[in-house]
Amino acid sequence: MLPEIIIGSAMIFLTTLIQGVFTMVGVEKMGDYVDRHNEPGLLWSTLRLCVFVLWLFLATILEVWCWAVLYLFLGALETIEEAVYFSTVTFTTLGFGDIVLDEQWRLLSSFEAANGLLMFGWSTALVFVGVQWTYENRAKHRKKRAARR
Repeated sequence: MLPEIIIGSAMIFLTTLIQGVFTMVGVEKMGDYVDRHNEPGLLWSTLRLCVFVLWLFLATILEVWCWAVLYLFLGALETIEEAVYFSTVTFTTLGFGDIVLDEQWRLLSSFEAANGLLMFGWSTALVFVGVQWTYENRAKHRKKRAARR
């Protein structure tokens, strides 16, 4: 049980680090874009927001693949397809149960599920912030435009 706790904790640390890097890069790029573009059109604002969401989704994919590679490395699962499928189902807390880990490694799946829950919450909060920034930026420019008239 102790090895699973140590490995699970290390994976949570790794995925939190990945999420943190993607967060900071995404937030910085989004802020830079807002600063550089004075009159954002609806289409460009929408596209920027979509890119931000897809950027965060890329972090999720990378995190899922890290768990999948771990399962392969440990010999807990046999094929990359099986490992990615199991990891995705577990990380999203869907948990179909059609593939399960042996008793030796099954505690890891609960670590991954808890990890996924936290990472999805983090991404959801960031999407909310991105929508808020986009809305506030467009509102600010609408007020400026109205004041010029």
